[in-house]
Amino acid sequence: MATKLIVGLGNPGEQYAKTRHNAGFMVLDQLVKTLNLNFNENNFSGTFCKTTINQQPVFFAKPLTYMNLSGDFVRSFCDFYKIWSQHILVVHDELAFQIGHYRLKARGSGGGHNGMQNIINRMGTEKIKRLRIGINNQTRFDIAKYVLNNFLPEEQIKLDTVIANATIACYEFINCESFDLLMNKFNNN
Repeated sequence: MATKLIVGLGNPGEQYAKTRHNAGFMVLDQLVKTLNLNFNENNFSGTFCKTTINQQPVFFAKPLTYMNLSGDFVRSFCDFYKIWSQHILVVHDELAFQIGHYRLKARGSGGGHNGMQNIINRMGTEKIKRLRIGINNQTRFDIAKYVLNNFLPEEQIKLDTVIANATIACYEFINCESFDLLMNKFNNN
């Protein structure tokens, strides 16, 4: 079986841990915790762990390069471990969605997300699966400042529900035969 990779995007450091831009890290942290694993390896400017679920080898990883250089980590990691782009799922924050919403997507541009666009550029393809976590609660704001703000206490309940559902979606990606069926299951909720 081809090895899979689930990557959560965010910024390293305690000062960014609870920011909107770290929604991808939050999902990966919950997934790894749920599976009783730890991010116990560091290389390629990132942290990661590996396991096998139902005979499917899978890595869980967080680039520590800062958001806009996430592709450097993903490319180096995939080259070393011989992981093909069709076996990658990237989890990242999404300004186009309200808090409480999430969506799987099979391919496409970065949609204004610099971290995702950097991965696309470094991997040389838009055919990279992603799980986008909604972080928007306003209509007008300075994007650069907004994504580096913490979630508000009243947003946390919605965020916790999304993280729980996104964790399940990531887990089901590991052994899914059809990403279209996975999208149908989770995008209709």
